[in-house]
Amino acid sequence: MLWAAVSVAALAFLIALEITARRYGLRGPITNQVQELIFGPKSGPLLYAGMALMMLVLTWRQRFIALGAALGIDVVFFLVRWTADSRLTFGNGALWVLLSYGVIAVTHRTGRERVLLLKGVGLGLLLVTGRKTGDAWLLITSKTRPMVLDQYVATADRALGNPSWLMGRIVRASGPIGTHLLDAVYIQLAVAAVLVALYQLRHVATERRFPRHHLVRTFLVIGLLGPAIYMLFPVVGPIYAYGVGIGAGGGEHWALANLWPNTLPPIAAPHPVLFDAVTPRNCMPSLHTAWATAIFIHSRKGPRSLRYAGTFWLIATLCATLGFGYHYGADLVAGVVFAFTIEAGLRAHDRGWERSGIRLVAHGAAVFAGLLVAYRYLPMEMAEHAWLSGPLLVLAMASVVHGYLRTTKLWDLKAAPVQQPEPQPVLV
Repeated sequence: MLWAAVSVAALAFLIALEITARRYGLRGPITNQVQELIFGPKSGPLLYAGMALMMLVLTWRQRFIALGAALGIDVVFFLVRWTADSRLTFGNGALWVLLSYGVIAVTHRTGRERVLLLKGVGLGLLLVTGRKTGDAWLLITSKTRPMVLDQYVATADRALGNPSWLMGRIVRASGPIGTHLLDAVYIQLAVAAVLVALYQLRHVATERRFPRHHLVRTFLVIGLLGPAIYMLFPVVGPIYAYGVGIGAGGGEHWALANLWPNTLPPIAAPHPVLFDAVTPRNCMPSLHTAWATAIFIHSRKGPRSLRYAGTFWLIATLCATLGFGYHYGADLVAGVVFAFTIEAGLRAHDRGWERSGIRLVAHGAAVFAGLLVAYRYLPMEMAEHAWLSGPLLVLAMASVVHGYLRTTKLWDLKAAPVQQPEPQPVLV
């Protein structure tokens, strides 16, 4: 019943988002996803990552059949595009296999096996559709929020030393190797999440059930709730507001000044600024930071190689978001708090919302709301007293992280099975 309710709610949300996008003359997530059955996909690796999640519920023989079918379909599409001199992409086969197994679950499975296969298909489709939903959300933010608050965030960022300006210069100095590496990490974040999820869900095929909590849940909830904050706090980022001014809509007149990353913006009373109707208002909070933080959290219980990979992906993502001018430092602080609060909420829900869980989520939500209020209404005070406000921002973020680690450690100790002492031989 819970999965059915979630499925109905997700479908209703997608339909509402499709209708909203249509009103602004845009293609919604459903239309974009259906088009990828025939036309070139935007992200082939993401489609195969979604198929990999679905294959967790299959036997090894079924996995090889599914992978072979997907590759065969992609070869056909590739040859047709090559003959037609079209853009050479891949991923259609993975989408076709995903949908085919959904049909198989309904027509050739019964009972628990049908439910398990539908869960696997739904998980893969949610990951794929989540990308389309995010793209639609970003376009809607640019149409519905003409005024941006970049001056407020850039001023408040003085408390952190304007790290985007510093990292931007470092990335430029690293040359094409560093730039391409960070760009690959930034773009393929969802693929990294799937690698961690594959480890967490590796026993699904044998146990015939999904674990109660895993990374995909956190990933999807972050993507669902994050864009709502974009609507409340629209920010385009330093590369657009203070860079060369070549935003997604083009035209240098939209930029406040050509300052990033060489010259810091002057300290002055901030005010909302009119920006173009194309560039997404997707900075506050940094969802890339939130997702990378979630990957880091969930990789902690894996083997050493997975822990190292999670740490690398978090550090590289932070460097990319700042070094490419997509985010301010204040966005990253908010993103970390946002991720830990979402993760705490999901784990508290699994435990029945006991007092420690409610307290943990309330603390994270209060800190996150406090950050947004401070960025919006106290940026001048933060810039003028940077040596005080900067450490306070870091301490506020650290308090959420520390509270999460302390509380979840106690939860894990309570959930751990108690080992009985072995009987000792008694001399009779």
